Amino acid sequence: MSEDSADLNFEEALRRLEEIVRKLESGDVPLDQSIALYEQGEKLRGLCQKRLEDAQAKIEKITLDREGRAQGTAPFDAD
Repeated sequence: MSEDSADLNFEEALRRLEEIVRKLESGDVPLDQSIALYEQGEKLRGLCQKRLEDAQAKIEKITLDREGRAQGTAPFDAD
């Protein structure tokens, strides 16, 4: 990767990860390059996962009172 993967937003990292998967699935990449691509893909996968977890932690749900009016917010519950 030419630029630091930590500087990528989610969409850019996902696009690069998809490109890597396509290359690996094609079977046209030599073994050494496949290993390097796999390592880059693993870093990008981790970055995407972290970005998703961070986004989920920021999501809040609006709580309503008995009349249905917004009362406040509460942390997102993934259940």
